[in-house]
Amino acid sequence: MKNILILGASGQIAQWVVNALATDQNVHQTLLLRDPKKLTGREPMNSKIVIGNVLDKKLLRSAMDGQDIVYANLTGEDLDKQAQVVIATMQAKGVKRLVFVLSLGIYDEVPGKFGKWNNATIGGNLKPFRRAADLIEATGLQYTILRPAWLTDEDEQDYEITAKGQPFKGTVVSRKSVGDLIAKVIANPELHVGENLGVNKPHSDGDKPYFM
Repeated sequence: MKNILILGASGQIAQWVVNALATDQNVHQTLLLRDPKKLTGREPMNSKIVIGNVLDKKLLRSAMDGQDIVYANLTGEDLDKQAQVVIATMQAKGVKRLVFVLSLGIYDEVPGKFGKWNNATIGGNLKPFRRAADLIEATGLQYTILRPAWLTDEDEQDYEITAKGQPFKGTVVSRKSVGDLIAKVIANPELHVGENLGVNKPHSDGDKPYFM
């Protein structure tokens, strides 16, 4: 049995992951979310619900018991503080494997006109995301950091990845695609260990996302 703790489980990417894992009898999901109103009543049979905030250290310690993999789908101005608490709790509980979704643009890695547009649009909000990445990389945990392009609701799995230090490609990617990549890592935890990956839809280059 593989125990997965999903933080921010009501998020749209997380929902794809929860559903992808729903029929796997070898997986048990612990879904941590802040807002009980976000519950659908259709949560999978192989899941347990925990209502609360990752900054509640006692709650997180309890949720972390016996977990094999932590997947964090978090956001906010205090994302670095959230990351710090997640890391400290994982280390205290001896949990090694972490998948953490951040954002494109945290390394100024987006080239050209799109890079300038992206920086002008969200650059100021990315500082806690960058700090979170730096914290994760300094931990010695078996991490995978994902930096998705601008997210769409297209019902498609069509994506490519770039490594940290490479120019970012494309402008968009579907939430379903990012969810598929996360589900693959959960299924095969040796995949992408210690990697920090940009995720985009191939051939989606442009000056800005098509829907903006």
